[in-house]
Amino acid sequence: MLSFWNSNKMFFMFILFFSTLISISSNSWLGCWIGLEINLLSFIPLISKSNNLLNSEASLKYFLTQSIASINFLFSIILLMIFFKNFMNNFMLSMLINSSLLMKIGSVPFHFWFPNIIEGLSWFNCFILMTWQKISPMIILSYYMNNMFIMMIMIMNVIIGALGGFNQLSLRKLLAFSSINNLGWLLISLLISENMWLMYLIMYSFLILILCLLFYMTNIFYLNQLFNNNMNYIIKISIMINFFSLGGLPPFIGFFPKWMIINFLLNFNFYLITFIFVMMSLIMLFLYIRIIYSSFMFFNFKMKWFNLFINNKLINFINFFNFISLLGIIISTMFFM
Repeated sequence: MLSFWNSNKMFFMFILFFSTLISISSNSWLGCWIGLEINLLSFIPLISKSNNLLNSEASLKYFLTQSIASINFLFSIILLMIFFKNFMNNFMLSMLINSSLLMKIGSVPFHFWFPNIIEGLSWFNCFILMTWQKISPMIILSYYMNNMFIMMIMIMNVIIGALGGFNQLSLRKLLAFSSINNLGWLLISLLISENMWLMYLIMYSFLILILCLLFYMTNIFYLNQLFNNNMNYIIKISIMINFFSLGGLPPFIGFFPKWMIINFLLNFNFYLITFIFVMMSLIMLFLYIRIIYSSFMFFNFKMKWFNLFINNKLINFINFFNFISLLGIIISTMFFM
């Protein structure tokens, strides 16, 4: 990650954050589109490396998919300006706008690019793609939302996100399908209220940050590395705690936003949607437990040449977040009583 912090990359990082602010604070559809375009053009230099073919391929794929989504979005807003007075076309236009924005965030049924691109990225870029890059399209989506269409999409997201994680040996692809699954929860929280969406996004970003940091520290990208490497036991426990929290297991803090969404759905009699969401969360938990089981239960080689040099300050930093994650429900009840 040290090679990442040079002046060029820092400049593009600043533009990346600034472009999101342009999108979400814009007064017009065209301003939103310009913000999204600047966001795309600033993220590509961050993910492309001339000496790495996987990074170059990922940046090209990302550029092509995002360009198609941007063209669709621009076409949709031009149509909206032309046919604004004709309310018969509003349903189709809202579907067009929603589809182009869903393509930008890697939602089902436009999700095929997402795991392929994540496979070619570093852990830091994976974190940006799974969290920050979702913010501006989702806020723009909340301006002009087709509720029936979004409800159908979010159910497909949780189902395909859970089922797509099977047979994945790459941790990055597994986290990509986990991101698709969590996108379903993010969409339903956006339908409920923007505050709920913001709380869920902050919680999800927090957990993904810790996991990406742990995998970056140990230089792990695939499932078999978890039981081939002689890891520090604190790191193993940290991976376990954060995966359980991401899956939404009750004592951990990741359960809290899911609990609030489930509560809301049950109050408004959305029993079938609640059932699907809870069942798919259980499948995701199974996938996470498979990773944890691999790292804890399998024989790991004591390789003398393999030493994990980890900064003690970094371990303390992660332990602090583990403490928050473990005592999540207790802390949250103190705040929300």
